[in-house]
Amino acid sequence: MTARFSRRDVMNGAMAATFAAFMTGTGRPAQAAALKFGPVKPFSWAGLIDRARDMSTKPYTPPYRPSPEIVSQIDYTQHGKIHFKSDDALFGDTPGIFPVTFFPVGKYFAKSVKMHAVDGDKAREVLYEPEYFDMPDDSPAQKLPEDTGFAGFQVREKSRADWRTQDWCAFLGASYFRGIGQLGEYGLSARGIALNTASSVPEEFPDFTEFYLQPATAPEQPLVVYALLDGPSIVGAYRLVIRRTEGVVMDVENQLFLRKDVERFGISPLTSMYWFDEYDKSYQLEWRRAVHDSEGLALWTGAGERIWRPLVNPPEVNTSVFFDNNPRGFGLMQRNRDPSHFLDRWLNYERRPSLWIEPIGAWGAGSVQLIEIPTDHEDFDNIVCMWVPKDPVKAGQAHDFRYRMHWLSDEPYPATQLARAAATRIGRGGFPYTRKNPPEIRRFVVEFGGGQLDQLPKDVKPEPVISPARGTISSIFIETTSWSKNWRLQFDLAVDGPEPVDIRAYLKEGDKALSETWLFQLHPQQMK
Repeated sequence: MTARFSRRDVMNGAMAATFAAFMTGTGRPAQAAALKFGPVKPFSWAGLIDRARDMSTKPYTPPYRPSPEIVSQIDYTQHGKIHFKSDDALFGDTPGIFPVTFFPVGKYFAKSVKMHAVDGDKAREVLYEPEYFDMPDDSPAQKLPEDTGFAGFQVREKSRADWRTQDWCAFLGASYFRGIGQLGEYGLSARGIALNTASSVPEEFPDFTEFYLQPATAPEQPLVVYALLDGPSIVGAYRLVIRRTEGVVMDVENQLFLRKDVERFGISPLTSMYWFDEYDKSYQLEWRRAVHDSEGLALWTGAGERIWRPLVNPPEVNTSVFFDNNPRGFGLMQRNRDPSHFLDRWLNYERRPSLWIEPIGAWGAGSVQLIEIPTDHEDFDNIVCMWVPKDPVKAGQAHDFRYRMHWLSDEPYPATQLARAAATRIGRGGFPYTRKNPPEIRRFVVEFGGGQLDQLPKDVKPEPVISPARGTISSIFIETTSWSKNWRLQFDLAVDGPEPVDIRAYLKEGDKALSETWLFQLHPQQMK
């Protein structure tokens, strides 16, 4: 089972001239006068790859953990009181550059990560100083040694007047990172790699142990982040070209070298939270209508099919596998943007970003795998989605992948001609208004809207296609709703046994699909 990762822990030309001063050792960079740097060292992407390859042939060395007895005292509350001084931000005083500030170590982020500033083919390490941080006089962090280092970093909004308090990208904890969506909120996270998630062996969480930050030269230009990933089973070199658009777009390239065999090798892994929505609200003792960072998995297969799979909070750890060849894209989406759906004025779930993965180049055969973990609270991420190659991953192998990550409010390439599954509802099946219906019969009501479905002539009714993995379908009925242009598909499913049941449905006219494919997984024992 995957570790339960706390979102709360996470929530908390001119440039060339500037760098020339500290690269030659003649002075500190003007953009961060208080920062101290290590000696100049050569740096290149090719050199980082070579280093990762060489490290993979040697035994694993765990990251440095400074003063564990002190760091363990810096809990969530204490960590939240420690703030990097914005006046000391890397690249902070250079016009048109995104400033970078750093996170302190703490109980939940106890490993030290090395930070470097890059200029051309040279880099210097940003050296830790306790004076970089504002903290209470009685903070345990006051006792940390001078070689403590940083836990991660965040990128600030240079073009905004409030850049000192607004960040749009953050790297913190293992290989986790996040981008802000176009609606101004953080939500789900990404990881550099996922190893043995929900497999027969313990999950491994490799770390980004070193970062190399190459500044943007203007607000419309990207920040380039190079990272070294290290773990017992793998070493990797990463290059992320990060652009601030209406949301955030990241081009990711990696070179991965295996020390050990890996049972489940997760590429471009996404991590999110789903507790409940209206279709499974009846099982929750909660006054809100829905609580989730993501509500569904969207797939665009190599064959061109569009699939929408609403998330569920299962009774036990559940893995769904979607086999594919050269997928066009997939992601965890937050489609509902109506605040009244969530009824939470503080957490703004309706503004959480969607994250779409766009493969670059041929990924070959494999599967998108969705892992859903039971939860009874919104504090922990319980959803993992990733691409898993078909072929086994063995020690000594090398792999490389390229992909683009879109942190937006919706898919970047929606199928505008296809209707979407706009709502899913589940209730008691059989004859309405009676209590004598068999408990094994469930009624599904799925609304489809948009695309060519809205353009159907009044005398044309779409044809539903419903395919359960097992069970008997009955009482199929389709009608328009009185409050929108949506079409409402209704059907009953009678199923025996406690095992999960996958159900597929879509609308068509003749041989032409009018909607995406709605795919749902029913857990019968959860509805008794």
